[in-house]
Amino acid sequence: MSKDLIRLVDCVMVFDDDVILNSINLTIKNQEFLTLLGPSGCGKTTTLRIIGGFETPTSGDVFFDGVRINDVPPYKRRVNTVFQKYALFPHLNVYENVAFGLRIAKTREDEIKTRVNDSLALVGLLGYEKRRVHQLSGGQQQRVAIARAVVNRPQVLLLDEPLGALDLKLRKEMQAELKAIQKQVGITFIYVTHDQEEALTMSDTVVVMNNGEILQIGTPQDIYNEPINAFVADFIGESNIIDGVMIGDCDVEFSGRRFECVDRGFDKDEPVDVVIRPEDLTVGEGGGQLSGTVSSVTFKGVHYEMMVDSGGFSWMVHSTLSQPVGAAVSLSVKPFDIHIMRKGKTA
Repeated sequence: MSKDLIRLVDCVMVFDDDVILNSINLTIKNQEFLTLLGPSGCGKTTTLRIIGGFETPTSGDVFFDGVRINDVPPYKRRVNTVFQKYALFPHLNVYENVAFGLRIAKTREDEIKTRVNDSLALVGLLGYEKRRVHQLSGGQQQRVAIARAVVNRPQVLLLDEPLGALDLKLRKEMQAELKAIQKQVGITFIYVTHDQEEALTMSDTVVVMNNGEILQIGTPQDIYNEPINAFVADFIGESNIIDGVMIGDCDVEFSGRRFECVDRGFDKDEPVDVVIRPEDLTVGEGGGQLSGTVSSVTFKGVHYEMMVDSGGFSWMVHSTLSQPVGAAVSLSVKPFDIHIMRKGKTA
């Protein structure tokens, strides 16, 4: 088990009477790939900047390897940052961009050469040493920024939406490369994104944030399969979210009928959010638990996305088989795939 490396304890950040972070508590382990995920303005970049030393929390403490570092400036922390705008030096070639931090630290020339070449090899840019920044593609510039960060051998690499400027195909390629780099260099990556697929693809741990609070922390599988509330369920992938009432343990009512589920511990007749993923609904021509009419069909490549109107609610269904618009269909769902959530619950 990796040891705890970074701890944020009751961290609050207030700007001009605006609460940006509301009592954040977070533990990050050594060699972990952790992603801060949430919509714009949720506090994820502020959290990253506090870890990097670019911001000091209004209250609360930041610990690195057990030592409080609230007042330690960025350049004295064992942390490097890769920004969305890579901040490369246009007047320097690739080699000198990567070597810059080592020269500032007055590293010996032979060691600079070895470490720069090792870093360029890591990101697949050996042979590009003499290229100017403007001669590189967006993906190549991003690799230079990563090489410049890892050449300093930080214990933690902070990445603030570094793939945001890339096209979709290149982003997917770089997601796999970043994960491979993280495993190879064996350092902690703390990654900020609002892209749910990116977070699920790359991370060991996902931290879902909204309105300056942490809503849920877990593995990608936990976050997707067992979201803690309707916001997380809706933000992480597609979801059908409908009002329901818990009749009793493993017994919920929604859409005008009762369903068996697997959730317990709710009050009798407690109002709840019922969440069902589109891929967990089965479409048939009859005999299902709900009946409805197909209102739209969209081909998504690996599946069809159908909207089925039933009892005043429009269900989103993902299936490899399609039904024509206007068709009368039935919908079925297994008890295990009905997720019951308390309204407004946060972690």
